[in-house]
Amino acid sequence: MDFFTWIIVGSIAVYVLQGIEHRRRVRLLGAHLAPTQVEKLMGGLIEGYMRALDEKDAERRQQVWDILSNSEKTLADQLQRLATSFSQENAQDTRVSTLPLALPYFDRLIPSHTFDMREALKMHAKAVRDACAPEDVDLETRKRMAFTMTAELLLLQHTCHWFCKTRTIASMRLMARQKTSYEQVMKSVSASTLSAYQRLIGKG
Repeated sequence: MDFFTWIIVGSIAVYVLQGIEHRRRVRLLGAHLAPTQVEKLMGGLIEGYMRALDEKDAERRQQVWDILSNSEKTLADQLQRLATSFSQENAQDTRVSTLPLALPYFDRLIPSHTFDMREALKMHAKAVRDACAPEDVDLETRKRMAFTMTAELLLLQHTCHWFCKTRTIASMRLMARQKTSYEQVMKSVSASTLSAYQRLIGKG
């Protein structure tokens, strides 16, 4: 075979292997998410914050905030369960490549350019718990905390998509679904989350 034929064959092989690896990761993460309500709670919170901010009636608005506070605490507990469950997986299966090109199995060949999804989920679980609003905060503080929590949830969502696919695809999905850039989300999370996240992905 000539040079260009080898390139075509190699490209097809890489594509097939990427598909196999992506499906394995989706199944792995999905198996741990399935017993929880994490995805449902995340979606409900993000939509609920918008409803609370748009609500004009003070009494009704407070009722919505109270429901959201309970959902935040439930989500924090569910994320802790997810992180604990996922931590039992083998380290080889939970590495995520930080290289610009996510070639199949390079996370195993070059572990120095990876982060561990087990540690990422622990970090996100702590970040969400820390972002939960305490009782009896004033309205402006509650709004600020909701903004921070939204950013924390979007960064968690981005990490999950990154694990299953690539950072580029995760960022594209974030922009398409939430109209928010990856860079803007990182600017909006808490300082402690940003610091822990940058250390995790090797930029701290």
